Amino acid sequence: MLSAKNLFQEILDNDESFRLFCSIAAGGESQGGWENGRIAALAPESRRALVPKIARHGADEDKHGRIFNALLKRRGLRPVEVPHETDYTMLLEQHGVGLAHEQLKRDEPLTEQDIIMYLAHSRVTEQRASEQMALLLRYFADHPDLGRAVKMISNDEDNHLSYCHEELLRLARSGHGRTIQRILRQCALTEIRVYRDVSLAVMDHMGRILGWPRAKAAVLAAAIRGIYAYERLVGWRRMVSLVPPERRDALGSPPVPAPEYA
Repeated sequence: MLSAKNLFQEILDNDESFRLFCSIAAGGESQGGWENGRIAALAPESRRALVPKIARHGADEDKHGRIFNALLKRRGLRPVEVPHETDYTMLLEQHGVGLAHEQLKRDEPLTEQDIIMYLAHSRVTEQRASEQMALLLRYFADHPDLGRAVKMISNDEDNHLSYCHEELLRLARSGHGRTIQRILRQCALTEIRVYRDVSLAVMDHMGRILGWPRAKAAVLAAAIRGIYAYERLVGWRRMVSLVPPERRDALGSPPVPAPEYA
């Protein structure tokens, strides 16, 4: 039976597919950690109060990267080079979502508009991350190797999403509402397209590693395209709504350390 749980289990049970899965995840999280660190360092004077939360966001992302690398090490595996077509964060940047690395490498203060872009981009991508981790949590919370990692990362992603809602609502109340909604919509429509392309590429690599028959690969590709069609029609709206979060000041406390094995 072809189900999300069976698909994940198949990927986790094979060393080479697990290696690729963790390498992709670690690379994206580490890149997010670097980006947040630079944004914290370059935040404008008008938004210096956000710096501890931006830094906490970056510390969490960096921690997640170390966790995925530690999971590889526990199985005696080394990271592999992430194929270009599976690099979600890099492809988002290339499509204009978020702040460009070229800008973040310069020692020039960011603007208020840059901070809005950062938070809007994060609100969209953290929605995706929160949903993905919730799915893994549903199936693997009790897994002997993945359980602790999945629980911690899922909780962190929910915190990040709450933080984005809270800060964007604060900016909207100060007069940036229309700008925020415009940027959120642009980010969401681009993200769902990039996510589709990356998902197809990842499944193609996994299929070749695991020797999937053409029929299975075709069904999975059709499912990914079906999800994209739904998201392009109405699903993107969940990524642009802003509501007061249940978790208030979610990034206002020190980060939780990674599990001992990380």
